Amino acid sequence: MIRFALGDIVRLKKPHPCGGHDWEILRLGADLRLKCLTCGRQVLLPRAEVERRTKKVLKSGETPPPAPQ
Repeated sequence: MIRFALGDIVRLKKPHPCGGHDWEILRLGADLRLKCLTCGRQVLLPRAEVERRTKKVLKSGETPPPAPQ
């Protein structure tokens, strides 16, 4: 499981129709809101789908909160 944080810049495997591969994470939860860094379009995707499509995290944003125990 990938630990995402607000402000992370992630590279996805498939390009957006505008041609961009890089996305910024704007919202966390069961769904993640992503913003394309090429055209500015925002999408809401399930966390499992984003984890599956992520190639790598290019830049880390905030530190994620500790996992509940």
